[in-house]
Amino acid sequence: MLSEVAIQASGLGKAYLIYDKPQDRLKQMILRWRRYYREYWAVQDVDLTIRRGETVGIVGRNGSGKSTLLQMIAGTLQPNSGSLSVCGRVAPLLELGAGFNPEFTGRENVRLSATVLGLSQQQIDERYDGIVAFSGIGEFVEQPVKTYSSGMFARLAFAVAAHVDADILIVDETLSVGDAAFTQKCMRYIRKFKENGTLLFVSHDAAAVTSLCDRAIWIDKGRLREEGAAKDVCLAYQASLRHETDGEAFSISGRRREARSPAKRDVRHEILKASDKRNVMEVFEFDPDAPSFGAGGGRIESVRFLDHAGNELNVLEGGEDVTLEITCLAKRSIHAPIVGFLVRDRLGQNLFGDNTYLTYAQAPLAFADGERFVASFAFRMPYLPAGDYAVATALAQGSQRDHVQHHWVDEALIFHCAGSHVTHGLIGLPMQDITISTAQEMAKPA
Repeated sequence: MLSEVAIQASGLGKAYLIYDKPQDRLKQMILRWRRYYREYWAVQDVDLTIRRGETVGIVGRNGSGKSTLLQMIAGTLQPNSGSLSVCGRVAPLLELGAGFNPEFTGRENVRLSATVLGLSQQQIDERYDGIVAFSGIGEFVEQPVKTYSSGMFARLAFAVAAHVDADILIVDETLSVGDAAFTQKCMRYIRKFKENGTLLFVSHDAAAVTSLCDRAIWIDKGRLREEGAAKDVCLAYQASLRHETDGEAFSISGRRREARSPAKRDVRHEILKASDKRNVMEVFEFDPDAPSFGAGGGRIESVRFLDHAGNELNVLEGGEDVTLEITCLAKRSIHAPIVGFLVRDRLGQNLFGDNTYLTYAQAPLAFADGERFVASFAFRMPYLPAGDYAVATALAQGSQRDHVQHHWVDEALIFHCAGSHVTHGLIGLPMQDITISTAQEMAKPA
């Protein structure tokens, strides 16, 4: 059973010595039998077992001890009490690029960082080109890293960590830097890594933890407050934050209601358009060279958003009616094609999407070699929180359960949302009606 355990901690603790005055440090060095400091326990009495292949989320407020715990697991800090056993090579993404020498070039820092993470010189030579290609910084790899932006730092550091064959990957809020396309690439790597490796994922985004992790632990004031299913722990953590902010606990209740006919537009649409919460999204051009895969029986040639008149949109607005148009080319005869899309946030979480299967399941279409066809999806754009998003598209053949994937394109379109009124949840829905009435008014007959 021990061989199945990746990380085992028992009574783990880490204390820092706090001196009120600078001269107290000197006094402590001379008069060792007296105490001129106070102890601050950043982590205390933590018992933890993480098995191989698990994906565990870690949540907690700033200063709760999350980073200290991770640094001990990574080996960069030594505990003051308890025991800690870590089995396997650890790739810590705690502060991307923190170990880089600013005077060294990117090439030199790749070799330095990879050596620290346990690669031999031969392994570094074999993987160097792959590391540089993954980072995407091109010729800047020969420049001193002190000239890099924070995004370039992140790219290079993550690329090194992704090529060291780690058994345990620690990700601590490192994906907030860098552009949307690179963040998507990182999330694809993380999702692939978690199939076989052990992942510790720290985030203040409860939705990301719930989506990515099998279970979660909640660190509060240096102690392990709760552990269990990711959804349950995140809900308890959010309830605690709400209680501290509002002074009242909150509960979740409700029941399903029958659907009503949709309104033509959100009742607040004009108010939102005139406010600083206007949900405007800038759309970037379709990238034909975006990461993709497939059997090659067909190809997606273009993806674009259109307005009601068929004009291409470079700017979208939440709450507006749009059409997503996907143009495909059959490179051999295709029977029963399925065209679909997914909209993802910067963490790679699927927000919404659809495909053509159900529409044509009873009367499948067929296209000959060299024939072009267009799939159109008309819908009302939901309101989205501010941030970066990507549209993944796919062309397949067959059925929902049994199909051949001819062309899957990640990040076919990328768009950026600058402002939003959405502060909770992954998306905001256009509202049919919003009212407040007294109980007496509600009781009056129509």
